[in-house]
Amino acid sequence: MMPVGETISIAMTALRANKMRSVLTMLGVVIGVGAVIAMVAIGNGAQEAVKARISALGTTLISISPGQIFSRGTASATDRAKLTMADAEALRTNAKLITQVEPEMQRQSQVQYLSKNTSTDIYGTTPNYPQVRLYTIATGRMFTNAEDKGSQLVAVLGDAVLQNLGITDGASVVGQTIRIQGIQFTVIGTLAPKGQGTGFGNPDDEVLIPITTARYRIIGRDQLRTINVLAPTDSLVTATMAEAQSILARAHRLRPGVPSDVNIRSQADFLNTLGATTATFTYLLAGIAAVSLIVGGIGIMNIMLVSVTERTREIGVRKALGATRLNILLQFLIEAVVLCMLGGIGGIVIGGGGALLMTKIANWNASISPSAVIIAFGFSGVVGVLFGVWPARRAAALNPIDALRYE
Repeated sequence: MMPVGETISIAMTALRANKMRSVLTMLGVVIGVGAVIAMVAIGNGAQEAVKARISALGTTLISISPGQIFSRGTASATDRAKLTMADAEALRTNAKLITQVEPEMQRQSQVQYLSKNTSTDIYGTTPNYPQVRLYTIATGRMFTNAEDKGSQLVAVLGDAVLQNLGITDGASVVGQTIRIQGIQFTVIGTLAPKGQGTGFGNPDDEVLIPITTARYRIIGRDQLRTINVLAPTDSLVTATMAEAQSILARAHRLRPGVPSDVNIRSQADFLNTLGATTATFTYLLAGIAAVSLIVGGIGIMNIMLVSVTERTREIGVRKALGATRLNILLQFLIEAVVLCMLGGIGGIVIGGGGALLMTKIANWNASISPSAVIIAFGFSGVVGVLFGVWPARRAAALNPIDALRYE
């Protein structure tokens, strides 16, 4: 029996003899492995961005938003419950566990500064907004309770608003005036950047004004977009959510047994839901990319079958000189596996480089997973074995006499 080392050497010589065909054959595997690594990197990056964004909001933050109105146990298709300042006051007055209550009104509007303008979210809120939402005042200050009660025309600008208005130094705009819906507001502070989160918009693209000012001068109604509250500790989040639901059920005069007309969600709920969604998205992308890897394996099988036909006389000569069926089987199997493994290495380079390039150029969140690299590379080897066995067995089964006569 021919030594394994010599069989490997013959297989490598055969691949080098047809360099262009070998490279083109590997291309399908390169694309498949590269696509798997790049797609998983994008999916993992999205998951990490979701976790970072929700952690930045605070683990004890609870968000209360209007829900559907139920009539005789049936949800209305169009009507939504209303959250008002009275609901926020009920939570502030009656809750024993809630440490902070921060109501919000919101409307998108044009903001003008000198000759520039931008469309942004105007939030009517209370002075405790930075504490509840974990923002930091970069320059100036937040408005006070007295300014809120007095419906003062003051505003705090997010970092993205400064950039959109061409303001490079936040301190320079403090004390200046901007226009919101044609009304002059005095800028009293700016927020430090939080960074953009995937799927959530830009948390820095906002202008904060006192909620009474928003209610009477900008939005013109008492309806709240959401009420954010803080639980004392992580372990008391569930109890705080139950307390808030009970208080609002009494405030809305809901009968016992009637479902709640508000949605109460904690950051853990958002994290679990969005984490599952992005994980599914990642698996979907990886599955689609894996299809191209299988297609590449089919291409390798096709080329190897052609190679067996072209090298029929060579196989007959080798068998006549003493090569066994196992030697021939190993030779062609090694050729297929080597093509897939080299394609896998090329795919790792291209996939990893593509993920890094998307991070640099497109500002996408991409996190290369070592496990994905190992699995994709190992799968390329498995593809080489699976799609190389049939051509190898076909070559090994050739009758040496018939092979020598083949033209």
